[in-house]
Amino acid sequence: MQITLGFVFGFLSSIGFGIVTNNPKRTLIPAGWIGAIAWVVYIIAGWYNHGVIVPNLLAAIVIGILGNLSAILVKAPVNIFYVPCLVSLVPGAIIYDSMKNFTLGYDKMAAHGLVKALTIGMSLAIGFVIAEAISNKIYPPLKKYLHNRKNV
Repeated sequence: MQITLGFVFGFLSSIGFGIVTNNPKRTLIPAGWIGAIAWVVYIIAGWYNHGVIVPNLLAAIVIGILGNLSAILVKAPVNIFYVPCLVSLVPGAIIYDSMKNFTLGYDKMAAHGLVKALTIGMSLAIGFVIAEAISNKIYPPLKKYLHNRKNV
């Protein structure tokens, strides 16, 4: 049940944020699929690793690889897919709680939350770097194949 709900809400949140950011309509459905798959990967990774770093890292890798593939197939910039899919992984609530704790004078809780948010942000960035490295090796032959197939 958790996977089904994660898939549905990952799909809807990615499409919704794509609409809010005025993404082209032809990119909304692929972005929704990528966001849904990434959120399912996040949930499954969370079952086996009870932290937040590994699930965020794996979800970012999925977003990066599938985002690059969709950018090739839909002929759109890759950021059109990255941004709406990444929204559900950004640690906004953690940063909010940290700032609230900081203003209330709970410095240790605020520092803990900020360090957690920074590590999540770093794991997302590292995931995208890994995905770009993988994509740069895999997708040039795919681009060449699609180009050759179109010319035949």
